[in-house]
Amino acid sequence: MTRASLDKQPHEVASMFDDVAERYDLTNDVLSLGQDRRWRKEVAKAVDARPAQKVLDLAAGTGTSSMPFARAGAYVVPCDFSQGMLRVGKRNNAWLPYTAGDATRLPFKDDVFDAVTISFGLRNVQDTDAALREMHRVTRPGGRIVICEFSHPTWAPFRTVYTEYLMRALPPVARSVSSNPDAYVYLAESIRDWPDQPALAGRLRDAGWSKVAWRNLTGGVVALHRGSRRAENHRVRPGGLLQFPREPARGGFGPRGSRTPPPPSPSPKSNHTWTTESRGTSVPGCGYCRTT
Repeated sequence: MTRASLDKQPHEVASMFDDVAERYDLTNDVLSLGQDRRWRKEVAKAVDARPAQKVLDLAAGTGTSSMPFARAGAYVVPCDFSQGMLRVGKRNNAWLPYTAGDATRLPFKDDVFDAVTISFGLRNVQDTDAALREMHRVTRPGGRIVICEFSHPTWAPFRTVYTEYLMRALPPVARSVSSNPDAYVYLAESIRDWPDQPALAGRLRDAGWSKVAWRNLTGGVVALHRGSRRAENHRVRPGGLLQFPREPARGGFGPRGSRTPPPPSPSPKSNHTWTTESRGTSVPGCGYCRTT
């Protein structure tokens, strides 16, 4: 059995997930006490996939995380670098376009996807910043990113209890349900070593993402981070002058004869708030993460 170390050599991490692929979804359900189902529902709301949109689901594993996007009518591409995970996924849902790929060298062209998401996988990538830049590259201007990852509980007493659970209770529980319990020792160590919410938000910004914010789930055990790629609604003329799009002419398919299509219907409002990376202020959920 394989256990990766915190230097996260890609072949070690991939081999480790190959070993746990058969019982991966069951193990996650047990170890999270069923919370992983709720977390994935929140990811789906944040991504807000629409019919015919293209969604890249990185670290998709067996494809469980991809199913909500497919049900929403989006074209979703589950991508993972564990061949074992992809084999299990293909066996269960052969119609999904499973793709082998490394998050730091994605096998896709520029500006392809309306949304890119990664759940519980960014922490396992050796070069986090390179992965964030690659996700930015394959996202079209105006598109969005949603990251779901283990994080740091915000209430100090609970944070102490949670850390004790990770290091003491989680490995024994994993031995009873997982085919490779040592992999969950790595899980505990990697969670403890992962940057907190503001630090990850800063790395998103440094990779080129704008409108970066995060939202805590289960008291900060998990955090959703979101961002958008700036829309390229102008170009630079020779000499450095900006050229903006012309005003649309009248007499087309939009309201009152305008060629401009009607704006999309607003997403349902949320009672949740997101914290912005710039000043630590809370902003309304505003339909989660829809930026297009």
